[in-house]
Amino acid sequence: MIKVPLTVYGADLLKEELQRLKSVERPDVIAAIAEARSHGDLSENAEYDAAKERQSFVEGRIAELEGKLSNAQIINPLELDADGRVVFGATVELMDLESEETVVYQIVGDDEADIKVGKVSVNSPIARALIGKEAGDVAEVMAPGGIREYEILDVKYI
Repeated sequence: MIKVPLTVYGADLLKEELQRLKSVERPDVIAAIAEARSHGDLSENAEYDAAKERQSFVEGRIAELEGKLSNAQIINPLELDADGRVVFGATVELMDLESEETVVYQIVGDDEADIKVGKVSVNSPIARALIGKEAGDVAEVMAPGGIREYEILDVKYI
């Protein structure tokens, strides 16, 4: 069994999605299938085919979310004894040493990652380079354009 690391917030998002799929999406799909069946011949019924395809997607996603949540390792960075080091769930302020641009990233699980909101996967090159380092350290990240260096300005556990 492979454990899936999640932040508390990430686990809550998955639980909310699972609840919505079970209580809203699944009944809607069942109603759509019943409606399409009432139209007669199923062999040439596009509505029925679409509803069955939607049902397959919803049931697959429910199974996927239940699997992830059952294998979840929910990590709260506030409860870790990280001692100022970058760990899973930490929010890190970095300065690109080449451009002197400052960025802030939170290291999260794969399902939570969204670079647009500053959340990077624990499996990404930048997160792997940062894990274990402290404020003041320089991390070298292998990027598509070559090696980039980032100075860690601050590490927070939010």
